[in-house]
Amino acid sequence: MSYTGWILLTASLVGLSCGLIGVLLILRRMAMMADAISHTVLLGIVCAYLVTRELTGIHMLIGAVVTGLITAIVIQWLHTRGVQQEASIGIVFTTLFAIGVILIATKVGNAHLDVKHTLMGEITFIPWEIMEIPLLGRIPEAVVLLSIVLLVVVVIIIAFYKEWKITSFDPALAASLGIPVIFMHYLFMSLVSLTTVAAFDAVGAIMVVAMLITPAAAAYLWTDRLSILFLLSSSFGIMSAFIGYYLAVWLDTSISGAMAFSTGIIFMISFLCSPKYGVLARGFIGRKKTANI
Repeated sequence: MSYTGWILLTASLVGLSCGLIGVLLILRRMAMMADAISHTVLLGIVCAYLVTRELTGIHMLIGAVVTGLITAIVIQWLHTRGVQQEASIGIVFTTLFAIGVILIATKVGNAHLDVKHTLMGEITFIPWEIMEIPLLGRIPEAVVLLSIVLLVVVVIIIAFYKEWKITSFDPALAASLGIPVIFMHYLFMSLVSLTTVAAFDAVGAIMVVAMLITPAAAAYLWTDRLSILFLLSSSFGIMSAFIGYYLAVWLDTSISGAMAFSTGIIFMISFLCSPKYGVLARGFIGRKKTANI
């Protein structure tokens, strides 16, 4: 596959995984949790590096996922103690991210680990970080990792589809039916953390947040059916990857930044043109009702 092809495949895998997870984030009114976890995983990555002095390996993934889960647990704990959820997210997110930044500045030294890389990622390096896979040949490490994460996300969403649907729309009903709501919550937080970490190194925190929230929010304007919502959100994620890449080439700018910007373009088109909730559709309906009166 060509250099451009690997970049587009990587970004599409991010768009697919984040698009699927983003649907549940939007339905559970937890969109800002994506922002929190995408930043606080930096602390887990730094801690894993300080323990092992290695910038690659499964320990980085484990450290980041553990930090993502700690973020969710502490936010939930503060919320149950009377702190508003938005305030809980803001407090935990900024504190843990700040600790990660301080550790980078004081402990990491000359290692290739910095805040700019954390925020923007460097997707152009993806095709050069190769691993050998039996029968498949030489494949970028990020593509392998993101493919595994996508498979995990798809399997868990399908396996617990009914549970996700009930717990997302009516947690009280789910609890009364015997569905383990707390378990589903932390399973979901694990998926968010895993997806965020897998995309983190390749595309950076900004694109991860954009892919987690904006395609799902755009899809929500087009349909009320959960299955279609999953399909549209993941499709919008892939579209954002392609549009953003060619926009970045045209403007000679950051690829990850352009892809994040493309999610906003798709959302604005949906916001204006969706047949049920779009501004133009509502305006047309309003004028029609006025004319009938």
